[in-house]
Amino acid sequence: MSGTTVDVPTRVPPQPGDTRVPLDGGGLTLPALIRLADGTAEPAVDPGALDRVRRARQTADRLAATGRWYGRGTGVGAHRSVAVDPAEETAHGLRLLRSHAGGAGPLLPARTVRAMLAIRANQLLAGGSGIHPSFVTALTDALRLGVHPAVNVYGGVGTGDLTALAQTGLTLLGERPWLTPDDSPTSPRAGGTVPVADRTGVGPGLGVAAGPGAGSVAAGAGTGERAAAGPGRGLGEVSGGGVLGGERSPSGAGGLGGVGVGAGQGDRAGVGPSLGVVAGPGAGSVAAGVGVGERAAAGPGGGLGEVPGGGVLGGERSPSGAGGLGGVGVGAEQAVQAAVDSTGTVDAVHVGEARPRGVGGGDRTGRELPAPVTLRAGDALALLSSNALALAQAALAGHETELLLRATHVVAALSLAAVSGSPEAYAAPVHALRPYPGPARAAAEVRRLLGMPDDPAADAENGLPAADRRIQDPYGFRAFPQVHGAALDASAALRRIVETEINCPSENPVLTPDGHLYHHGGFFAAPLALALDGLNLALLKTAQLSAARLSALSRPDLTGLPAFLATGPAGSSGTMILEYTANSALAELRSSAAAPASAGHAVLSHGLEEAAGFAGQAARQTERARAAYATVLACELVSAVRALRLHPEPPALPALTLAAAVLPTGLEDRPLTADIETATELLPRLADL
Repeated sequence: MSGTTVDVPTRVPPQPGDTRVPLDGGGLTLPALIRLADGTAEPAVDPGALDRVRRARQTADRLAATGRWYGRGTGVGAHRSVAVDPAEETAHGLRLLRSHAGGAGPLLPARTVRAMLAIRANQLLAGGSGIHPSFVTALTDALRLGVHPAVNVYGGVGTGDLTALAQTGLTLLGERPWLTPDDSPTSPRAGGTVPVADRTGVGPGLGVAAGPGAGSVAAGAGTGERAAAGPGRGLGEVSGGGVLGGERSPSGAGGLGGVGVGAGQGDRAGVGPSLGVVAGPGAGSVAAGVGVGERAAAGPGGGLGEVPGGGVLGGERSPSGAGGLGGVGVGAEQAVQAAVDSTGTVDAVHVGEARPRGVGGGDRTGRELPAPVTLRAGDALALLSSNALALAQAALAGHETELLLRATHVVAALSLAAVSGSPEAYAAPVHALRPYPGPARAAAEVRRLLGMPDDPAADAENGLPAADRRIQDPYGFRAFPQVHGAALDASAALRRIVETEINCPSENPVLTPDGHLYHHGGFFAAPLALALDGLNLALLKTAQLSAARLSALSRPDLTGLPAFLATGPAGSSGTMILEYTANSALAELRSSAAAPASAGHAVLSHGLEEAAGFAGQAARQTERARAAYATVLACELVSAVRALRLHPEPPALPALTLAAAVLPTGLEDRPLTADIETATELLPRLADL
């Protein structure tokens, strides 16, 4: 293979005791990311990189004070020209997170979300976002503690994973639950959001509790949210917001008045001059307005005293001495803190204690959880502006596909041996003439696995095949290096793009190292989507050759064995059905590759965003294609091993020894589903040969 560069995927087996993956914003590799996603390693944040984030934050604050910063001092999308008052920037960020947390569909697996968290943390460490460093710490804490946010599958279109990262942001703030890999998430209600009852938890001492004599609580105009109550504590009525839940509690009777909020404020309590929270007869009053609110962290039976001008109150006993309210919209272990300036707007928001709940209510694990992050001006869009979820899906699907492509070398080599195929198509001099890395590597792997010479012509007297050998094999064998090599090249291209994207800032706007701010379109994930679509098409082509080799293995003229490798009485079917199963899976693969996701089109946000990359959709297509290809390849493996078992003198090949030791040995007509399943599970082991 002289003159040919072979792009071999790196394999980095973890060293004994090697349980840390450095995150520095520039050196994260795909194998290291997989270890973080699998939970076999913990992130180790580079102090210098974290300091870079801190300096970038200082630069961002300085620049934001001198001019408009998209998404911080303005609205987003079609509202890009709508100015936001500087005093409102943090509240604007909180509204941005809440309004964009509109994902839908099934919840993503923990492994996928963990990969997203690792990618976003590493991207932020590149220092281009201007986000506060506490977000990086919280993201890596979640990885270290083995928890993840609830994220829905639908929401991104390849121009930033806005819904997934908004859901993540609210979880970091303490508004949404942390999940563990052992959780069985319930289906989110109300369009994919987590119910407030689930968010705050239900159980003794949790939710909004009231002592004797607490009455109803009035709110500003708008709707209230549900609050949870412990046993024996009723829920009253929220003026302007409807009945919160539980039984109606007469004013002055035992039970709680709920906590309502003003219009446009979600479940946030007591912020802004129009959002007063007022206790009814028999309980202390709560006045909102200007001034700085205090932390609401009352324990069971604690009340909320009167704090003139305060938005959110501390857990002091009600002046009436009648018990009072036990919290504002949250339980004793989940408080809300707001700092309000003289205009009643938020300067910084800190939601929740370090005890969020899993979906379904209650912290069933008792494990340590990340401390909630304080939201500051500019943090929201800085977190959202990334394709971290699409990259996570691409990385995981690409990694699993890479394993299958390596396993394909083994399966194709066994099939070549089973048909006594010609080595000429794999000769090194042939591939030196057309120096594509993938085909050269595919040919070299088959030669290595079968112990074939680099140049078979050198072993022949005149360089021509012997008269008793086929002069040419079918395409499934003869064109394997070219077709499978293209898939190897496509896989390598995807890896390069993934490893580039996870190690650089993509935020809009972005801070450059020289301290300048640029508004741009680097978040448009066209390179990623196109690479995924290219891999899907290449995978289809090599899968078609696998199905062709499977058919060849059933032909007596190619193998010298019974038709369909059947050994029973006349008319036995042998492996006949495997062709049907493989082509059924091949049809599924074809449907994933036939309509490239990047060919999609969308016009969004009043026409301002008139295109989309659809990288997430392409990544999900890759995962479906990979799963279908594994079935096709497994069917070929079952047939190849059976054919070699039937040979008078089976070749002494390590790959055959491994496969034959695992696959069932019976050659009679019988169900083959278990054989296919066993072969599928064996493929990752073959990839390491």
